[in-house]
Amino acid sequence: MKYRFLLHTAILFASLYLLTGCQTKTSDEPDTVSDSIAIANPTQEELNSDQSALLQEILGSSSEGVLRGITFGDPISKVKATETYEMFEELPDHLGYTHETAQLETIDIQYFLTKENTVNKIAVDVYLNSDAATRQLWQTGQSHFTEKYGTAQGDKKLLTWNKNSVKIRMEDVSQGKDFGLKFEFTPTDKNALAAN
Repeated sequence: MKYRFLLHTAILFASLYLLTGCQTKTSDEPDTVSDSIAIANPTQEELNSDQSALLQEILGSSSEGVLRGITFGDPISKVKATETYEMFEELPDHLGYTHETAQLETIDIQYFLTKENTVNKIAVDVYLNSDAATRQLWQTGQSHFTEKYGTAQGDKKLLTWNKNSVKIRMEDVSQGKDFGLKFEFTPTDKNALAAN
């Protein structure tokens, strides 16, 4: 009797196992297979550069000159020999250089030239990834240029400094989802301006 009870119990469990394990899928059950990978949104640290380091990247390692070892009146040959970024444009009135950071921020520098092929203006466009990065670079630039050139004039979108024959403009050119700053370095010296 005991043997029969164990046999019936084993057959019952085997039947239940087979019934639950061999179910066929019905059309009401959704597929859970996905053909795309879920990607987490990047953190601000992953998205943006350290803005102090980025400003130093823009200014260059040389303490000479107005920017990146270049000063007004320098010949085109010095710009070509000194500038380390990739040249993207060479026109009679300016040279253009570009650099992309590890966070895919872009720095474009244009050296504008006189008829004698000497530098008379430098423009820097910095394309950033976020509003936060723009505000941080703005604050970092404001601190740096105020320390070097004195108190700035302007408002929350445009600041200017004017000292030592150099005028610097820093402008927030962000619009919508496009973020960035523009820097312009121009001479205030009448001789440099006359060469334009």
